Amino acid sequence: MSPNPVSFADLALVEPLRRAVADEGYAHPTPIQRQAIPVLLEGRDLLGVAQTGTGKTAAFALPVLHHLAAARPGPGKRPIRALVLSPTRELAAQIHERFTAYGQHLRLNSLVIFGGVKQHAQVKALHSGTDVLVATPGRLLDLHQQGHVDFSRVEYFVLDEADRMLDMGFIHDIRKVLAVLPPKRQNLLFSATMPPPIAKLARSFLHEPVRVEVTPPATTVERIEQSMWFCERNDKRHLLAALLEDPEVDRALVFTRTKHGANRLTKQLTTDGFEAAAIHGNKSQNARVRALEGFREGSVKVLVATDVAARGIDVEGVSHVFNYDLPNEPESYVHRIGRTGRAGRAGIAIAFCDPTEIEYLQDIEKLIGEPIDRIIDHPWHCAAAVPSDRRPAHQGGKGAHQGRHRPPVDAPRGRSAERREAAADAPAEGGQQRRRSRRGGGGRGDEATAPTPSTHAAAGGEGGAQPARRRRRRRRGGGGGGGGGGGAPT
Repeated sequence: MSPNPVSFADLALVEPLRRAVADEGYAHPTPIQRQAIPVLLEGRDLLGVAQTGTGKTAAFALPVLHHLAAARPGPGKRPIRALVLSPTRELAAQIHERFTAYGQHLRLNSLVIFGGVKQHAQVKALHSGTDVLVATPGRLLDLHQQGHVDFSRVEYFVLDEADRMLDMGFIHDIRKVLAVLPPKRQNLLFSATMPPPIAKLARSFLHEPVRVEVTPPATTVERIEQSMWFCERNDKRHLLAALLEDPEVDRALVFTRTKHGANRLTKQLTTDGFEAAAIHGNKSQNARVRALEGFREGSVKVLVATDVAARGIDVEGVSHVFNYDLPNEPESYVHRIGRTGRAGRAGIAIAFCDPTEIEYLQDIEKLIGEPIDRIIDHPWHCAAAVPSDRRPAHQGGKGAHQGRHRPPVDAPRGRSAERREAAADAPAEGGQQRRRSRRGGGGRGDEATAPTPSTHAAAGGEGGAQPARRRRRRRRGGGGGGGGGGGAPT
């Protein structure tokens, strides 16, 4: 094997795998594949720090299939010899699809199991036998406790997206799985970041692992053009609709903080005339599959997602990523914008910041080590949302938008054009009208969002300047004023 493989022919993979790779159109391995595959073919444990979209699925699937093909079991029911754990249904399904594609010329099979669907078909498939099992932790343990899963022959264990497993509370389930696996096996752990709990988990089951890190954790890709737009919370939907009308927005992924927020935004975008769909944990598996398929095929232009569900989204050609809500974990911002600009292509990442999200923005810029270009010349600009250390914002100053492509929000088109043209012609008057509308419970602020300290005036009647004592009296007395703004926070 070449010490620095530059093509798949340089990797000592069995011929059927090289043929399958050629069928998939792969010519050269990605950095994670160049580093990981030789190590795994030697039988070493591996700790990989790599984000989704770097080619890490092939980095572990190809060597696992290589080993399985070299040592076929005897006649009878196929035992589970490779186990892959994934945090979400979508990601598990995609990993299974890749194993199927790479193993198309091998006499091996794979199976995927996850929750959210009835277990009967999965149990039937397990009883028929499989070489590779891809699973989410909850359904795997459930079927194991029922006696449907036998781990006694597992030789290869892959833990994918370990940091997201931590975020979703699966660490205890992972430890339960590790406790029932055979002690002699090859272990692989992949994670986009390496927080202390994941490092501790890795030390507990990886034996003298080789660490492979293709990019420093939590760093943004330079080819992605980033910009920050400041606006009031209730104006985000109008700003997003204006930006989506730009012809260069071909396929957009929009992130919200909550499932409820994703559903509501999707409904609003559909009303505005956009082909939009939502994907999150409360959606049925069939609905999630339909949304993803529509997004891949192009019938869905805008996919609205939460962070957890988005870990399973690996769609090429995402032209724009919108951070509709800034994440409260700065690392998530990096993961989000990494959904565009894949495979060496350029991408555009646009984020909105309202007055309640200033700290999130500061944390993000601290993490990435540089200010994000900011856009201030749009009808919904809110100066109160700009961090104090960045006021006043100047066109062309450090951190300001500096002449790259910017969607023409000052030349609106489409179903909401008339309203946005009025806002562009008289932004100050429009802002006063929006504030009056919110006090009265009508106008553009009718989203019924829960009041927050910075948006009490928009959601609760007389305004945020009233003394705290009066606000407490009003809450105890059941309201008064304009009322409003119930619902879950988004």
